[in-house]
Amino acid sequence: MNQPSALGLNESRPKTNVRLTISANNLMDLDVFSVSDPICIIYEKTSGRKATTTDPITLPTWRDRQWTERGRTEIVWNDLNPQFKTTFLLPYFFEETQLLRFELYDVDSKIVGTDLTAHDFLGRFECVLAQIVSYSTFRAHLGRQEQIGSQVKPKDKNSKNGTITIRAEEDEKNEKIQFDVCGEGLDRKDFFGKSDPYLNFKRRFDDGSSHMIHQTEVKPKTLNPRWATVQINTQALCGKNPDRPIIIECYDHEKFKKQNDIIGVSQISLGQLLSEAGKTGATLQIPLINEKKKAKKSKYKNSGILKFWNAKIVIEPTFLDFISGGTQLDFAVAVDFTASNGNPAQSSSLHYMGSGYPNQYEIALRAVLSICQHYNSSKTFEAYGFGAKLPGQHGVSAVFPLDLRTHNPSVVGINGVMSAYRHALQSVTLYGPTNFSPIIEQVAKKAQRMINSTARYQILLIITDGIISDMYATINTVISASGLPLSIIIVGVGNEDFERMHELDSDDALLQQDSRIAQRDIVQFVTMRDFLNRSTGGYLDTDTVMENLAREVLYEVPAQLTGYMKQRGFGPRSADDPWQRDSPPDDYDPMMDHVHYNTRATAPPLYPQV
Repeated sequence: MNQPSALGLNESRPKTNVRLTISANNLMDLDVFSVSDPICIIYEKTSGRKATTTDPITLPTWRDRQWTERGRTEIVWNDLNPQFKTTFLLPYFFEETQLLRFELYDVDSKIVGTDLTAHDFLGRFECVLAQIVSYSTFRAHLGRQEQIGSQVKPKDKNSKNGTITIRAEEDEKNEKIQFDVCGEGLDRKDFFGKSDPYLNFKRRFDDGSSHMIHQTEVKPKTLNPRWATVQINTQALCGKNPDRPIIIECYDHEKFKKQNDIIGVSQISLGQLLSEAGKTGATLQIPLINEKKKAKKSKYKNSGILKFWNAKIVIEPTFLDFISGGTQLDFAVAVDFTASNGNPAQSSSLHYMGSGYPNQYEIALRAVLSICQHYNSSKTFEAYGFGAKLPGQHGVSAVFPLDLRTHNPSVVGINGVMSAYRHALQSVTLYGPTNFSPIIEQVAKKAQRMINSTARYQILLIITDGIISDMYATINTVISASGLPLSIIIVGVGNEDFERMHELDSDDALLQQDSRIAQRDIVQFVTMRDFLNRSTGGYLDTDTVMENLAREVLYEVPAQLTGYMKQRGFGPRSADDPWQRDSPPDDYDPMMDHVHYNTRATAPPLYPQV
């Protein structure tokens, strides 16, 4: 039988519930004999392109089928500065674009239905949920009937339509029970040696069934094991019910048998752990009972003792705790300019741009940048290319700034990245080889400067069409960088066989080479072709491809960030005293980041047409 994992269960896709609290100030007064009676309604865009619009809004949101109402506040009578008591609980996903609209109306009756024709529009604000959670407290100017509003800047004056303030908090923290546990005098299960014990912790449900929640490591050849300190989520373990029974099974791990041998079973509760093993110097002892042995032996006492001590509730910092505390995500991108991509002037090239829809490189860039931009207040990214000959040079550049006009890797906004990519494509000569280690080393040097605080965390996106030429050096570089505040995302485009690339994405076991082992898993690899085709044939539209791609490549980032911070012993800054957030350059126009190709076009074919 295989050795049990240390974690037990696989977790589902990371999700956090966020509670929004809303207030408004200086609303328009539209009533003749009194002041306005505001209500706020929240909508989420559930179909169509999920990006902030640049066009005037002509169709009321409540009539637009692309938007779904998520809730509404109570009516606050005669108040231009309402503080709404009704709060909203929304699921938050880091890897998704969750576009919201907050609309305020002056109601003319106590009953407000879905048809809002009879009520006066006061103002609107549109943004993605990521913008709100990044600031914890978010203030915005309300837009008029055809407008979406804008974020309040430090020197802004009061606007005619008033402002809205949205506060975001995690609804439930990641609460865990932590304790130390050891066994004494366990039964010997191996004929020629001692037992190899481990523990299973199971949740008991109301119908009498149970479910595995946590499994310790195996302690080889001992009847008196001491396991590593245990941490288990209390919601998963017992639904946070202090009296719900928790089943503990002790097994002897067998290498050469199909089934492990049971040593004994016991039962405990969360309340018992905290009250009897939570006091300084206190130890809780419970016997392990083997029912089969008990039935056979009249003088049977137990099959060993479990001892618990240092029991306490710990609240682990979450991804949003760090983001609310001002932690910024720095983003770098590296684009493959090797000759295997094909001549960019020909339609068979993966870099081809004359087809009326974005190529696979552009799709990958926009998919990831459109999410990550909301976690970097400076809106400044680093863009690199690799594997090309630059104008006027004879040798190949292993790494070069994508913006050949300024020779500076820093570019502003998504539009800046896309513009630099297109200009570089027209200027360089595609060559080779496909070496990853130079760009990873380059970005790792920057991440090295971030290790002393929680202010910044680095993400590197590499987009490539082929197999890595320097796999040995790349693995060594990734292992060296695994202790840094760094996550690496690799997207394979085209139809190459990327089988070896999965070696870098060490989901099942930490990456190792020779005698070196990575400190943690920092690489996520996906192939673009998995997201282009419809199951019924043909190609998906570009927006759908970008949403699905972003969801896949980014969902591990929150756990990688919190895992790094935990490894370093770092806690988040308080949301009331966050790290300073850098402002974008004065010439940055966020609307330019939403202007791109016709989004209703289908994604580029997997096999470009000649």
